Amino acid sequence: MYVDISFPISSYTVFTYKVPTELLDSVQIGVRVKAPFGSRGSAQGVVVHRHERPNFEGRIRAIKEVVDETPIFDAKLWELLNWVSRHYLTPLGQVMRTAVPPKLTQSYSPPEQLMVKAKALSDSELAELEEKAPRQYQAVELLSQSDGSVPVASFQSVIPNPSSVFRVLEKKDFVILEKIPRLPDMADLTLDPVKKEIVFSEEQDAIARDLTRELAEKRFVPYLFHGVTGSGKTEIYIHLAQEAEAMGRKSILLLPEISLTPQIAARFRSVFGERVALWHSRMSSAERAWTWRQICQGTYSVVVGARSAVFAPLQNVGLIIVDEEQEGSYKQESPAPRYHARDVALMRGKLSGALIVLASATPSLESYYNQAVGKYECTRLKVRYGKAKYPKVYLVDMMKEREETDDYSVIVSSLLRDKITERLKQNEQVILLQNRRGYSPVMECRDCGWVEMCHNCEITLTFHKAGNMLRCHYCGLERQVIATCRECNGANLVLAGLGTQKVEDALRDLFPEARLIRMDLDTTRRRGAHVQMLKKFGQGDYDILLGTQMIAKGLDFENVTLVGVINADAGLFLPDFRAGERTFQLIYQVAGRSGRGSIPGEVVIQTNNADHPAVKIAAQLDLEKYYNIAMNERQELKYAPFSWMAKIEFAGNKQTIVEKRAESITRNLRNKPRFIEVLGPAPCPLERIRGNYRYQVVLKSPKEKDKNGSALHRFLEVNLLKRDKMNTQKGVSVHVDMDPVSLL
Repeated sequence: MYVDISFPISSYTVFTYKVPTELLDSVQIGVRVKAPFGSRGSAQGVVVHRHERPNFEGRIRAIKEVVDETPIFDAKLWELLNWVSRHYLTPLGQVMRTAVPPKLTQSYSPPEQLMVKAKALSDSELAELEEKAPRQYQAVELLSQSDGSVPVASFQSVIPNPSSVFRVLEKKDFVILEKIPRLPDMADLTLDPVKKEIVFSEEQDAIARDLTRELAEKRFVPYLFHGVTGSGKTEIYIHLAQEAEAMGRKSILLLPEISLTPQIAARFRSVFGERVALWHSRMSSAERAWTWRQICQGTYSVVVGARSAVFAPLQNVGLIIVDEEQEGSYKQESPAPRYHARDVALMRGKLSGALIVLASATPSLESYYNQAVGKYECTRLKVRYGKAKYPKVYLVDMMKEREETDDYSVIVSSLLRDKITERLKQNEQVILLQNRRGYSPVMECRDCGWVEMCHNCEITLTFHKAGNMLRCHYCGLERQVIATCRECNGANLVLAGLGTQKVEDALRDLFPEARLIRMDLDTTRRRGAHVQMLKKFGQGDYDILLGTQMIAKGLDFENVTLVGVINADAGLFLPDFRAGERTFQLIYQVAGRSGRGSIPGEVVIQTNNADHPAVKIAAQLDLEKYYNIAMNERQELKYAPFSWMAKIEFAGNKQTIVEKRAESITRNLRNKPRFIEVLGPAPCPLERIRGNYRYQVVLKSPKEKDKNGSALHRFLEVNLLKRDKMNTQKGVSVHVDMDPVSLL
């Protein structure tokens, strides 16, 4: 017996190996194995084909060992991985590396811990023990203060070598010792379960009935669930997952941000208890291994997690919900496969006959278009749940504010300052958004115009107060702040622009009595930090929550009655066709955090571009008006959703070589259908990242000519895969990004 193995390398080549007799029964398609591979000795790959005779005539080596007892995927999930490989033009081995991190295995067993439990002792036994063995007596006394079994290791701080002491007591039949698995403690990854008595509104009840009926059909149905912020979408998610469980089917809930996971996971845990699995990047290897094994064994009814949870090895999946489906974080930018979890979820639903719910208050233009043309079903929640009303929104033109006050350093407008003061007096809470971390994104010389740049990336260094450092947010380069300009030696250096740290300082000066907490990447690096922050804010320990976009979506705090957007223009003028859409969605979403309880809410949006449609219409909370404008622009320029798109990116540390390779491949693109448009090659807007120069070619294939995108796929396969142009040559790597979410 011979097999072909795909390894997690950037090559479509599969390698043929012989199967030793003793492994014949174990080696099946979809099983991971270890086999000799190049200079590294051995590598782990996945079996993709089996055949009686080899397709290779050279020397054939044998497999060393089998990693998995059984195939790690069922037939439907295996078919999904093959689709991901084909659609995103990525070798199957690399797809496997994303779907199954190498350290995960079905045979994982958690480490064991020694537990001790007290037995009832007579007074005479205790007296004798106290007289003859004081340390053992001390151990028994301490143990008597606990109920049930206690980890022996917990006594180390008070009893020297407690395991020896308790083993002697066990021989005397005074205690019971046993070893049990030490399961991963994931309490710091989720909030405490929150039980709510929910009575559906008529609108919610009608939608729940419709979606439950579709769920019972056990067929693939994609739904766009367009519900305004605070309308009670999460409660419908829970209802559908309960219905799926009653039908013997499993559910996956995808979330875009780790910061959203604690609250929603807590809501699901309140209903499903320990039948909910968490899956995201903050979990340790042990936690992921344990969770993976339990999913394989069918322990969980629901998996809640970030984008890679779409590959969770659940069997009989009947429901997949993609919450905040418009979020760009569902797209894996690097490494390959550059997949979009929303689209993979749709394909998994198609293969599994599952109900797919793409939910958002601000859908992506792609999903909005797909429901308009009838590709998706659509259901809407148009009003907020219960007594909650949509907030009143104020738009502040900061250009006028600065002129009127003659203060060009103002960060918090007079209106926002007054509104915060008013809410603090009433013991209500405030959320403030500033979508840029650090203190200041630019350090410049006012004499000559010089700006401190990262020498690895074409980007300015951001000043961080901690350590008085300038830091690159792409490659991590750090520099000490200098006193004089590197160009003119002048001392007129200033820190320009706003980051969350600078806003925090301004707020502490304005509201010294307020309890303020800042939530951004810098303050949430420590495991569990974001959970603790949200928990304390929810308990009322803080008055103001300041943060980046991680606080803009999904959070539900009834006492938040004011939301402020410090600078609505952040990201508005990036050279990317989605910049306006993202800005609109962010403003609209963060506005929805206000007034979710019985107290009416308000929103103050500060901007330097009060007439820009993305800002102005977001302040009006008029989604359809802005989407119609954006759709017209996209159609005129033939961008998504009106065209299939792909980006070919070239990267290397020598600019001239990268440019020549990009020009050569683009020049030699053959058999191009007339309707496919090729733009470039041209430098990427962020031309250099981590020392690599980057060029890109953008391809657009209009949907009226290329119904399912097959023409664009065939064109790329013929010109790149079959001609072997994606291998790194002369220090230049070539990557293809199907359905890119960014052209930066």
